[in-house]
Amino acid sequence: MIQDTVADPAALSVAELRTSYEDRLRETIDTVGASTVADEAAVARSTIDALAAEEDVEVTLEEAAAILAADPATPDADAIQAEALDALMMGMSMAVVDVETLSSDLDAQLDPKEIQQMIEGRFPVTLAEYARIHHAIESRKR
Repeated sequence: MIQDTVADPAALSVAELRTSYEDRLRETIDTVGASTVADEAAVARSTIDALAAEEDVEVTLEEAAAILAADPATPDADAIQAEALDALMMGMSMAVVDVETLSSDLDAQLDPKEIQQMIEGRFPVTLAEYARIHHAIESRKR
């Protein structure tokens, strides 16, 4: 749902990848309505409005999954989040990359332990962080 918004994430910059995730969230907001999304997703209306207005707002992967799940045509938020995190784990396996290498690829902006906990769903990850991690993994697969 989130991780497959573009066919080749490595072909984009990290900022463009994050924007593609946010565009997907905006599609849901446009389709379902901001009030419904805020109520269903239990995400602050100010965050929903900022996303809809294309303002720079920090959204966690958990919130993004809840926003997408507000559309009755999509799976529930837990499934969406699990799928996004599974995509990172599978990508790491396919790219034959470990968390230490990812940390290095990210210029140590995130330490290996943080990355591991994020990918395992034990530590919150923002869409910006998810985009950086996803991009780094996909770039390694080339």
